Amino acid sequence: MNDEKKLTHLNKSGRARMVDVSDKDASLRTAIAAAKVLVNKETFELIREGRMSKGDVLGVAQVAGIMAAKKTPEIIPMCHPIWIAGIDIDFDLDDVEFAINIKATVRCKGETGVEMEALTAVTVTALTIYDMCKAVQRDIEITGISLLSKTGGKSGDYCRKT
Repeated sequence: MNDEKKLTHLNKSGRARMVDVSDKDASLRTAIAAAKVLVNKETFELIREGRMSKGDVLGVAQVAGIMAAKKTPEIIPMCHPIWIAGIDIDFDLDDVEFAINIKATVRCKGETGVEMEALTAVTVTALTIYDMCKAVQRDIEITGISLLSKTGGKSGDYCRKT
């Protein structure tokens, strides 16, 4: 295994550690992640029309995702606390699949990336949609949680191949 492919969160004894990023230069870093929530037609219409009994599903889920991105280092043990410059969460409602497609874009200017923050944002956004809709549908499916792209940093850019 070459040096670039080693697990960085293990010390010489094979135990967990937080990676030291003090040697890295600060740079603009962006990560975009996605997730999909599949519901039935009835639930989809309730979400789209804002008629869910718990309130505005997408509005609440959007705020939850933003909050989650900011709290990532508190729930993922080896993530660095970072100064997030911006978080945006978008929804695309798919009338054919009855799906809510979620995309989170997170940016920072720092020594480490924001991939985990973007992934956390879409995951918690999806979980919040589930939570707000579970009273009307129990078989909601969350799928497709993935990193779509990232820019900046020593390891360079990444774009998921579809």
